[in-house]
Amino acid sequence: MAKTDLRSMDSVELEQFIIEMGEPKFRAKQLFEWIHGKHAAEFSEMTNLPKTLREKLENTAKLPQAEVVRKLVSQKDGTRKYLFALENGSVIESVLMKYEYGNTVCISTQAGCRMGCRFCASTLDGVERNLTAGEMLSQVYEIQKDCGERVSGVVLMGSGEPLDNYENVLKFLRLINDSKGQNMGQRHITLSTCGLVDKMYELAEENLQITLAVSLHAPNDGIRNSIMPISKANPMDTLLAACRAYAEKTKRRITFEYAMMQGVNDSDACARELAGRLRHMLCHVNLIPVNDVKERAFVKSSDERVRRFAAVLQEHGVETTVRRRLGSDIDAACGQLRRGYLKK
Repeated sequence: MAKTDLRSMDSVELEQFIIEMGEPKFRAKQLFEWIHGKHAAEFSEMTNLPKTLREKLENTAKLPQAEVVRKLVSQKDGTRKYLFALENGSVIESVLMKYEYGNTVCISTQAGCRMGCRFCASTLDGVERNLTAGEMLSQVYEIQKDCGERVSGVVLMGSGEPLDNYENVLKFLRLINDSKGQNMGQRHITLSTCGLVDKMYELAEENLQITLAVSLHAPNDGIRNSIMPISKANPMDTLLAACRAYAEKTKRRITFEYAMMQGVNDSDACARELAGRLRHMLCHVNLIPVNDVKERAFVKSSDERVRRFAAVLQEHGVETTVRRRLGSDIDAACGQLRRGYLKK
């Protein structure tokens, strides 16, 4: 019989599980603290639980772990890139980014991705499976153990489309925000989507205080359709209407991610067209020189072109930033570490 994944359970589910085992329900609070407060890897660590209960848990339950199989550490800024192995052979990537204001982890929500964005390595082999909430949490917990410092922020921007794994991602958000666990403030969490419009409306109804980052990467449907297949099902007007609705509902500013690709979407004309679409929206644009992926033909825009593009947007009243590039000496585009491992 399959063992029950306790790391993916919230406090209510843990309590029900414990009661069904014939144990007093206060044991659920102890379990939750061990799993999400102390990040226990084994039931044997839970020393305030009776030995008989620990033995029962060993036989009926599990605490899935993300096991580090490779780690790259930047000598420039301390960025760490991890390749994790999960149960059943899945491998995923995560990144620790160190800032003056704290440590942020970029996690994966799926093993692979089925969105098919033309410039991304994560989509090259499609999607293998969704990750559980516990597997997402384990990335954060294991990185925190490895670096010996608290992780205060998370971006769901690694492999996978978070809204394509909606229920598990929502559970992850609630668990990592739980005051008895990691207690991470929602405003320190960013969820990135390529634009699954129906799910964006659902997420707005949750009225969370997370930041929603939308991978836009183009000023019009013509360019976007050529680089992002999802755009054909969710045209830009439809997507931007969902973004406006989200911002109005949550009162949270939308971030638009824009990967700068030489000769594709980086002209002054593109910048003016983009500004025309975004003017008067509660948003800002984050410009990102596209990652070099050997299987893809796209070339990142020059620093001068990125600066000029940003200047045009700002001249038209659109708040714009250029993403600071971390870990440049261990450069590995999202999905590249995983793909290299799987091709061995």
